[in-house]
Amino acid sequence: MNHTEQPAPATPAHACFTLRFSSTPRGARLARRLCSERLDSWGVPYGSDDHDVLSLLVSELATNAVTHGHVAGRDFRVHLLALSAPAAASLTVRVEVTDTRGDRLPAPAAEPATGHAHTGGRGLLLVEALADRWGCESRPDGPGKTVWAEYTVARYASSAAPS
Repeated sequence: MNHTEQPAPATPAHACFTLRFSSTPRGARLARRLCSERLDSWGVPYGSDDHDVLSLLVSELATNAVTHGHVAGRDFRVHLLALSAPAAASLTVRVEVTDTRGDRLPAPAAEPATGHAHTGGRGLLLVEALADRWGCESRPDGPGKTVWAEYTVARYASSAAPS
């Protein structure tokens, strides 16, 4: 099972990207686009499977923050962190999405809904299937929670190392 309550042990961080977005569908789309650009600049190129997986993780977590973590007048925050050991050929990207609603904790549905009328409820199933690890923790600096996922890119363009 990929779900864990504790984050993976920290390794030296090479780069991070943090931005707040309005808690709207437009904010979730903008988060995905800007994170997608950042991933490309970190050496995870557009169109690669790894880029697509990471973009989907950002999209699902941001959409969940808008759908289930929305508090009127409050933004959500996306934090991308590139983690890698020195001279490593792999890059682990940690996606963190923080909202201000701590009373609704995420859990993947035991079984996806069936039928044509049910189009939602599969986001955390995708996160569970695609991420190496994921979890949720209380927000230390205020009300709410941070839902995070980590994914390791086996080979990345080290010449475009995160900055």
